[in-house]
Amino acid sequence: MTRDRMPKKAKKIALIGAGPMGLACAYELLKDHHQVDVYEKDDRIGGMSASFDFDGLTIERYYHFICRTDTPLFELLNELNLSEALRWQDTKMGFFCDGRLYKWGDPFHLLTFPKLGLISKLRYALHIFYTKSVKNWENLDKQDAVSWLKKWLGKRAYHKLWDYLFELKFYEYKNNISAAWIGTRIKRIALSRRNLLTENLGYLEGGSNTLLSALEKHIFAKKGNIYLNAGIEHIMIDNNRVQGIIVNGEKHFYDEVVSTIPLPYIPHIAPDLPEGIIEQIKGIDNCSVICVLLKLRFPLTENFWLNVNDPTMEIPGLIEYTNLYQKSESVIYVPFYMPKTHPKYTQEDTAFIDEVSGYLHRINPAFSKEWVLATHVARYEFAQPICTPNFYQQLPPMRTSISGFVMADTSYCYPEDRSISESVKVGRDLAHLN
Repeated sequence: MTRDRMPKKAKKIALIGAGPMGLACAYELLKDHHQVDVYEKDDRIGGMSASFDFDGLTIERYYHFICRTDTPLFELLNELNLSEALRWQDTKMGFFCDGRLYKWGDPFHLLTFPKLGLISKLRYALHIFYTKSVKNWENLDKQDAVSWLKKWLGKRAYHKLWDYLFELKFYEYKNNISAAWIGTRIKRIALSRRNLLTENLGYLEGGSNTLLSALEKHIFAKKGNIYLNAGIEHIMIDNNRVQGIIVNGEKHFYDEVVSTIPLPYIPHIAPDLPEGIIEQIKGIDNCSVICVLLKLRFPLTENFWLNVNDPTMEIPGLIEYTNLYQKSESVIYVPFYMPKTHPKYTQEDTAFIDEVSGYLHRINPAFSKEWVLATHVARYEFAQPICTPNFYQQLPPMRTSISGFVMADTSYCYPEDRSISESVKVGRDLAHLN
């Protein structure tokens, strides 16, 4: 059972964005007896974790999974009486390299991998053991990931295991990524194991929608409001204090405004912010994503996660989601990360689908287009902040110099992954600023 905290002076608060961060923040604010109205420009709650009808299957537009270190999520699930919806599944990882599919992800398959020498394999293993023990990321925040990985693995192993992934995810940013940002991803997966040989990942029965729907229900029960198809046009600021928002041409007055939408939108809806804050926001670059989903008659591989390093394939990997959360058909996510300015971004959806179909045949020669039951392409402009070295210093403060205006997005998960769990944590942190 949830318990509301001791009453504070109630405020009327507009919360922008109904993703996990926004909903978790709204839920916390309502527990403190504030009046909260959530505004979402989409036609549904969830943000990047929102679901859609994929040919009769309700599933997220972008893949999500749970690791054993996702404590903020576990705490919220327990509070919402949803812990029984959490499921764990042993999963496998593969590595498609130079035209061949290899087993990957445990010491035995590392030792039998023919593309690395024994010394490189030892250095790789030592790097994993070191990284999963790191508790303070401030030192690695100051280093770039490429130099850090080369120092530990050696140039040959770096190029075989990481270089192509960086190239196809970060493009011109590949040599300017924070080592802390990469390190936390290694640690999160390394600690999500039952034992040395077995990776163990989680999901929610019913998908992310289980959590989102529960948050929505609790928000309504506490007299909060959620308005869909309600993009914010302007945040009203006067005399260095928030006055409210403009939605669909109408003014709505509030004591405070909390934003959880991607930071790049902020200068457009709040141009009256101090120039220093706007410059900080503009200094943080983002990658877009085009994510191809396919529903197949048969499984493509046995792997949940498949990394790719093949010069004939322009993807860093693919996720066979139904090797984590089993369904009657196989569902595969293939993300293409790239700056929105990249020429490929403007391609039609069908071009990405055709490209992926060709890749699937290379991974599994038995694959044919007759396997494909349905396809879908999702696009998100600000999918991944580019976390460069010294990223801590680049982030503007959540509590801005404008009285009554606080903000965050998944950049503030740094150095952790932009998972639902970290979004929940940041959402709660935002609420506690009030």
